[in-house]
Amino acid sequence: MFNITKTVNSSEIKIAGKWLFNFVLIGIIAGLGSIIFHYLCDLGMHFFLDLMAGYRPDLPTGEHHLLEPTETSFEKWRWMLFFLPALGGIFSGWLVYTFAPEAEGHGTDAAIEAYHFKGGFIRNRIPFIKTIASAVTITTGGSGGREGPIAQIGAGFGSFLATKLKLSDRERRIMMAAGIGAGVGSIFRAPLAGALFAAEVLYRDPEFESEVIIPAGISSVVAYCLFCLVFGWGSLFSSPNFVFQNPVELGPYIVLALVLVAFGVLYIKSFYKVTEIFHNLQVPNHIKPAIGGLVTGAIGFFLPYTLAFGYGMMQKAIFNEVSITVLLFLAIGKIVTTSFSIGSGGSGGVFGPSVVIGGALGGVVGKIFYEFFPNLISNPGAFVIVGMAGFFTAVSNTPISTIIFVSEMTNSYHLLLPSLLVCSICYLVSQKWTIYQKQVKNKAASPAHAGEIMMDILQTMQIKDLMPLVKKVECVEEKMTFSEFKEFFPSTKQHYFPVVNKEKKFIGIFSSTDIREVIFTTHLEDLIVMNDIMTSNIITITPMDHLDTVLLKLTEKNIDALPVVQEDDDEVLIGLIYRRDVIAYYNEHIKKIQTLEK
Repeated sequence: MFNITKTVNSSEIKIAGKWLFNFVLIGIIAGLGSIIFHYLCDLGMHFFLDLMAGYRPDLPTGEHHLLEPTETSFEKWRWMLFFLPALGGIFSGWLVYTFAPEAEGHGTDAAIEAYHFKGGFIRNRIPFIKTIASAVTITTGGSGGREGPIAQIGAGFGSFLATKLKLSDRERRIMMAAGIGAGVGSIFRAPLAGALFAAEVLYRDPEFESEVIIPAGISSVVAYCLFCLVFGWGSLFSSPNFVFQNPVELGPYIVLALVLVAFGVLYIKSFYKVTEIFHNLQVPNHIKPAIGGLVTGAIGFFLPYTLAFGYGMMQKAIFNEVSITVLLFLAIGKIVTTSFSIGSGGSGGVFGPSVVIGGALGGVVGKIFYEFFPNLISNPGAFVIVGMAGFFTAVSNTPISTIIFVSEMTNSYHLLLPSLLVCSICYLVSQKWTIYQKQVKNKAASPAHAGEIMMDILQTMQIKDLMPLVKKVECVEEKMTFSEFKEFFPSTKQHYFPVVNKEKKFIGIFSSTDIREVIFTTHLEDLIVMNDIMTSNIITITPMDHLDTVLLKLTEKNIDALPVVQEDDDEVLIGLIYRRDVIAYYNEHIKKIQTLEK
């Protein structure tokens, strides 16, 4: 007994160790991908926006320029902002539509689609194309976020590794999702939120992909540590020591939630309206991102803070250093520039812009209340942080991970209560809209879980629940001759015939198909008995068997009925249960559940 236990434990440890190695490896690759993408973005901002236009966007506290600023005069070369996003769009469009058309737009949606509809499979070239195209789009002034490309880097490697190891579709999906969590958690320095985001973003309903959380957590921690070893520890933003201690403040926070929902719906409708316009535009796909970049540049020329990331403006807003007018222009301008930068076929994420838009709207609402009710609002900067969380919740249906995201990104955990209130309201009011169109409603609607929900429900039902549907049938004695059976057969509509011995014990069964071989052998009718025709290798079920077991036995043997016998004595036949009755009962049960849910 000791040796068997020791073997089992050793086997389990070996399997766990193999999976741990895989998730650590995914974390390492995702972390390296985050580092490379961060370098590319910093270098691109230096050589494009700084060197060519003299524009040097402010950075959040957690980031620093890798190279010294150039001496290019912004006043003299500002006009370059008009054309830079278009130039980036030309290169990005050529790269994406030539080598990997599915890398267009925001990459998180592509990863969600791969999870639900493609068995977690992502083409190997997509992460590389997405990385370069996104870096060029964003650093030439296009409005986009980091999470899309970095999610595809991590997801792409997870998919690649699972394919090379010849793992199942389910295992590939898990490894792909772990890559998403690792990439997003590292680039935003929010490892816990990254893991939760990978499990939550897949569905519109408040549902988590539970089997993803632990793998994504392991990969996210590894990627985060690797990223911080290179760029330093700490959060992306710094913030004052905000403290929520006045319940009356919840009133303004409710107003903020409604404002965020309104602008969230505007953002989603604007984004996909622009996407539709460019989809129908009768010009080569390669040119479309350049046209979108031209519109972005036109706005950026007058409102340069709407270009690229915009995180520096959020850092200032947290410390109450930005006016209401600028914040409002930032929110509206960012909606437009993101719609044209990404909706035209450019490459980038939508989480980053959402954080900026939400933070700007939070700053506007906070400052207005602070202006008119200074005794009610202690610090408008707190509304910036809560606005970040609420707005992305409104457009993505991810309330839990977003609350943790913003808390980790700002190192501000004292605003969890107002964040929870605002995110809950935003989720409930805006649930029918989402920026991630590939999200499915829940697991039941996901092809990745096809059949699982049915099996779960079948496991809650037993044959004893269907006893009125169990058919009483005529039995034949094992010594009955075939000639006697031929006289009995026309009087019954049975297709299956249980056989009993002289003690009336159930010993075998045959079907009308089994008698075809002897039905025309008239000279043997009195010699052949039912014992010769029946099969004694009987597949039976009891009233305690679950319906999933019943259907499995029916399909494995391709039969239409199964004998139901007593639990404590398999020689006592109760009757037959038919496949059609089991399926009809299941369908009726589902209808009752759906009626109760309504």
